[in-house]
Amino acid sequence: MALKLPPLLAIVDAGVATRFGWTLTDLAAAFLDGGATLLQLRAKDESSSGFLTAATAIVAMARRAGARVIVNDRADIARLCDADGVHVGQDDLPPSLVRGIVGTQAIVGLSTHTPVQLEAALREPVDYVAIGPVFGTATKETGYHALGLEPVRRAAGRAAPLAKPLVAIGGITLDTASEVLGAGAATVAVITDLVANGDPAARVRAYLARLTV
Repeated sequence: MALKLPPLLAIVDAGVATRFGWTLTDLAAAFLDGGATLLQLRAKDESSSGFLTAATAIVAMARRAGARVIVNDRADIARLCDADGVHVGQDDLPPSLVRGIVGTQAIVGLSTHTPVQLEAALREPVDYVAIGPVFGTATKETGYHALGLEPVRRAAGRAAPLAKPLVAIGGITLDTASEVLGAGAATVAVITDLVANGDPAARVRAYLARLTV
């Protein structure tokens, strides 16, 4: 049975939060206030203890709001804070080992950037696969060029029969999100465009209004 994902995955990135004057916890609260029901926490340069403290607080807030939280990279943090899942990249622990840490009921997602990576991901014990960067982005250096929409269409066609929803990420804005979903992605993952206008809650509301049918 395919995992049901909302159209928006709001990524709470520590670096982006700091750049725009937010703490990780306050930014997550703003996203939840705007109606986000799925958050991904990313704090690559934070200490483990600091990340765990923030993640624990955010998971508690999300539970009260009826939202889910996925932790980026850190399966150990996800288990300790009782998050709903983990998202890993190509250089992180493989999903099979992540499952051994967070269990069979947790959500596990995997980033892909090429057709070969996508095919390999679809054979892993994951609930969803991510593809990107769809458009150019300065938030995260992936080492890969922007893909455009056609690879999203092809990836969605491969993932759908296997009941694995596709999450698209990379340079997506309010103006382009609908066409990314139209290309077959189940969800758009957004970072900077949710924060740059200074009112993340309002920006989340705008995304949900445009993407929710």
